[in-house]
Amino acid sequence: MWKSSGLSKQQQVVGIIIVIMAETKKLHIAFFPWLAFGHIIPHLEVALQIAQKGHKISFISTPRNIQRMPKIPTNLQPNINLVSLTLPQTENLPNHAESTMDLCSNEVPFLKIAYDSLQDPLTRFLKTSNPDWIVYDFAPYWLPSVAANLGIAGAFFSVYGSWTVTFLGSSSSSIINGDDQRTKAEDFTVPPKWIPFPSKVAFRLHEAKKSIDAHVHLTSTSDVSDMFRFGSVMSGCDVIAIRDCMELAGEFITLLSELHRKPVFPVGLLPPSAQDGGEDDTDTWFKIKTWLDKQNKGSVVYIAFGSESEPSRDEFKELALGLELSNLPFFWILRKQENDVAALLPAGYEERVKDQGVVWKSWAPQRKILAHDSVGGFLTHCGYSSIVEALYFERPLIMLTLSIDQGLIARVFAEKGVGVEIDRDDENGWFSKESVAESAKLVTVDEEGMVYRNNAKEMKKLVLDKEIHDRYIEDFVKFLVNYGLGRKHS
Repeated sequence: MWKSSGLSKQQQVVGIIIVIMAETKKLHIAFFPWLAFGHIIPHLEVALQIAQKGHKISFISTPRNIQRMPKIPTNLQPNINLVSLTLPQTENLPNHAESTMDLCSNEVPFLKIAYDSLQDPLTRFLKTSNPDWIVYDFAPYWLPSVAANLGIAGAFFSVYGSWTVTFLGSSSSSIINGDDQRTKAEDFTVPPKWIPFPSKVAFRLHEAKKSIDAHVHLTSTSDVSDMFRFGSVMSGCDVIAIRDCMELAGEFITLLSELHRKPVFPVGLLPPSAQDGGEDDTDTWFKIKTWLDKQNKGSVVYIAFGSESEPSRDEFKELALGLELSNLPFFWILRKQENDVAALLPAGYEERVKDQGVVWKSWAPQRKILAHDSVGGFLTHCGYSSIVEALYFERPLIMLTLSIDQGLIARVFAEKGVGVEIDRDDENGWFSKESVAESAKLVTVDEEGMVYRNNAKEMKKLVLDKEIHDRYIEDFVKFLVNYGLGRKHS
């Protein structure tokens, strides 16, 4: 007997067929992230998790970036095709520069010009490979129309949290057309009017000035702003996926869907357990571990600013003096050449702090360091991936924002009580060595900072909850499958 549901028998049969097909249908999904490892790695993490469910992945980037990516786990290699598109040489782009980590910040616009030049080879690949979906980043404003013309569904995957995307604008069209009435830096220091719930997520004045100059206004090298790019991909996509979860930012995720009138799927926080493991045991780790083993439990301040962000020369020196003033043991990763570091540090610095801290001048295994018992606090630029990793290992945060949306991220996690922001001048962003030392001691060892350490332990439960994060990926994949089947049978 058919149960009465308001549907005809034919409609019910079609529905059952779609459900059965959804359980067996295997997709071909292409990924095309922006050329920055803060984007490439989260895209790869989502791709790996989808591949684990038996779907075919084409992961598209440039040759050098593919070489620098983590190795694909052996069991997933049959499902993942790494596709290299040669990055065209463009004027003012240094040779062999294929990622933002290869460039100074003022050279990144030239990388975007080269990235846009990948439109033709990418289009040829999509025509010949005919994937079911193309998952793209904020930058390829031209890709939604290319995919639509080829009959390929498009998903915008934001590596930025829902609070950041919501902060950008009240709709895709308003972002594209520049309809935002916020024109002065001061306008960005309060939550926008379209956020209907209480929120402290807004820029400080110095952050707003930097962000507007870099991402809102047109640059001298390109006629396409980052805002136009964002608006275009959100307007042209079929679904928005976002690195976030309802438990952390449910109100923002719901609002994001309402503002853009599209389905929004959080894919979880993408904690380290979702990655391939990487960071093999090496002589490098042995040397670092030997030093960490000599320090007291929870006493070390770990400092790292990712592969793309860095303080100014003056900020660099003040930070160094602040770490020295704290009298805490510290481990500071710097990826510049040794001669560059020597020029940036105060005179005689490394000799003075040799019994206190380490200035490490090359790659180091961040996850292994954060996992070590001697680390008590993480001084970070507030890159989203770095914060997730820190909380995975229950390390409280000492926050020093440097660029892009890091100020908004800092507001979110300061409000969650898992760390503090280093006190800075609101107008120019300057901080003193005293504020560095005070924040480091408060978060890492002071009794008053126990609340931040306890909150970080509590937040770890969410970051480690594999069931929650697996469910988000499962729901997203179900949508990808059902969307295509629904279109074919509608």
